[in-house]
Amino acid sequence: MIHFEGVQTFPVPVAEVAAKLSDAGFLANCVPDVNISEATPDRAVGKVKPKLSFLTGSLTLTAEVTARAPGQSVAFTIQSKVIGASSIVTTALEFKEADGGTAVHWTGDLTSVTGLMKMVPKGLLEGAAKKVIDDIWATVGKKLAPA
Repeated sequence: MIHFEGVQTFPVPVAEVAAKLSDAGFLANCVPDVNISEATPDRAVGKVKPKLSFLTGSLTLTAEVTARAPGQSVAFTIQSKVIGASSIVTTALEFKEADGGTAVHWTGDLTSVTGLMKMVPKGLLEGAAKKVIDDIWATVGKKLAPA
């Protein structure tokens, strides 16, 4: 339905980046303003206030690892639920060595929306998602920065 893709680079070895970004709990802690109720390497659950004015209450996010090749790649399914709406996003991250650091090629696909979210214009969903993606990558960069 909606596809996102990009490359992020970090001045940190592949093994370290891959280990952190393959951990659902680590990534959950990179979502701005999240209240986490479960955080394990394979699954994370948290609540966040949606950034879309027509959605009220808390948005429940559940991220689950669906595939993992240690040091090489990871895939997640992320489900979001709020009263009257839900969505499913599939993501994949691939880790490669780049100039002594790591390049992460990532993709994300919004594969399903229900309820009120079906009525939202595609451009509005893309804009809101892009903002969240950018905020998460910024936090990941801070957490991976060499001390």
